[in-house]
Amino acid sequence: MKKPIAERNLDLVMTLMRFILDQPRILDRLPPDFRLVLLPDDDPELSRYNFDLLAQQPEPEQPVVFVRLKLHPLNLQVRPPQVYVPVAV
Repeated sequence: MKKPIAERNLDLVMTLMRFILDQPRILDRLPPDFRLVLLPDDDPELSRYNFDLLAQQPEPEQPVVFVRLKLHPLNLQVRPPQVYVPVAV
C-alpha cells in the first residue's frame, strides 16, 4: 500500500536535506527566498501533485527551484538530485 502524499513528500524533503548537508555548496547556486518543487522520478503521481500545487499558488516574484530525484533505490552518491533553476528571459 502506498504511503499518503504528505508522508511521501516528507521522505523527499528528508532525502534532499541529507544531500544538502553532505553537499552544502549547492546552496550557493540557489536564489534567495525560493519556492521548492520536488519531482520524484519514480513517483509520477506525487510529481504531478507537487507540480499542480505550484500552479495553484502562483507567486510570480518568487523564484522556483525544481529538484528531480529518485527515491528507490536511494543512493545519492550514484544518482544525486538534479536541481534546476529557471532563468528569466
